[in-house]
Amino acid sequence: MQATLTDSQERQFTKVFKILEKFSYDKSKLVPILQAVQEEYRYLPEEVMTFVATALEISPAQLYGVATFYHHFALEPKGKYIVRICDGTACHVKGSMDIHDALMANLGLSKGKNTTGDMLFTLETVSCLGACGLAPAVVINDEIHGQVSPEQACSFIEKIRTEEAQ
Repeated sequence: MQATLTDSQERQFTKVFKILEKFSYDKSKLVPILQAVQEEYRYLPEEVMTFVATALEISPAQLYGVATFYHHFALEPKGKYIVRICDGTACHVKGSMDIHDALMANLGLSKGKNTTGDMLFTLETVSCLGACGLAPAVVINDEIHGQVSPEQACSFIEKIRTEEAQ
């Protein structure tokens, strides 16, 4: 189904149209559709989710239920670099929260605010990265760093800031 849109709305949703077309507007492919949307926008914007629900002829509540069920999906904007700190048992015992606190300070974040104002970094704590032998572990986007100290974690951030400034 293709909804009737104004020219402005059509331009706004051009990328979403392409994603829906790629998956043939098949509601059974909702998870891969949401993954593709999130890859495009780095999160699932509310207006895009509503549009996708309408286009797939499912209720917004059903779509929202799927989006909130899977931890992978984000309903808030995320930074270009997602920094995940493992706080599983092995990492916690080896000081993962010291890394977390150092990065919070370095990034100027506070409790309840996990993305920098420039949208460059999002800091997340995860239950397990499956890298217990590398404890404490930090993942920046898809790059795993093991046996990380708070100072090393901050140096990773500074390196990225320097590269982004060029």
